[in-house]
Amino acid sequence: MGERVYLYPIWVRLWHVLNALLILTLLVTGMSLQYSEPGSGLISFKAAVSIHNVCGVILSFSYIFFILGNMYTRNGRHYRLEPIGLLKRLWKQFYFYSIGYFKKDKPPFPVGKTMKFNPLQKVAYAFVMYIFVPILIFTGWAMLFPEIIVEEFMGLNTFIITDMLHILGAFVIFIFLIIHLYFSTMGHTPISHFKSMVTGYHEEHD
Repeated sequence: MGERVYLYPIWVRLWHVLNALLILTLLVTGMSLQYSEPGSGLISFKAAVSIHNVCGVILSFSYIFFILGNMYTRNGRHYRLEPIGLLKRLWKQFYFYSIGYFKKDKPPFPVGKTMKFNPLQKVAYAFVMYIFVPILIFTGWAMLFPEIIVEEFMGLNTFIITDMLHILGAFVIFIFLIIHLYFSTMGHTPISHFKSMVTGYHEEHD
C-alpha cells in the first residue's frame, strides 16, 4: 500500500457525477432526435426534445459552476498547461499508454498532490472542457432560441452551421467519453480510479 492523496473534493465528485449523467442523457436524446422519426424509437420524439432541452440548461449551469470552482479553488491549477517541453511530455505519456503500461513500466508522471492529470489528460481536458463543451452549450442555446441567429453569413445558412457545430461538439465529447472510460481502468486495479471518485482519495501502490 502506498500513499493516499486526497485529490477529489466533494464538489468535484458531485459535479463529475452530475456532468456524466447529463452528458449521457444528452447523447442518448440527441441521437434519438438525429436518427429517429417522430413517433418511433425507445424515446418519443417529443419526450426526447423536452429531456434534451432541460438537460442542456442544467449542463449550462453545471459548467458555470465548474468554471467558478476552478477559478476560486486550487483545483484549477491542474488544468494549466506548461508549453515548454510539452511535446516531449506528451510523447512519454503516449508511449506509456500504448506500450509501457502493458510492460508493467511505472507511469512517467505519477499522480500526486501537485499533479492530478498527466500531460495527455491535461491537453484532452483543456480541449474538451474549454473549447468543445462551450461550443456545445452556445450552439445548443442558439438552436433553442433560433431567432437570435442571423439567417445568413457569407451566403451560408447559419442555422445549419450551428447545427453542424453542435453535432461536432457532441461527437468529440462522445469519443472523449469512450477514451476516458478506457483509461480510467488503467490503475493498479481496473476499478481503482473509479473508487477514487467515490472516496476522493487516490492511492499510490509501489
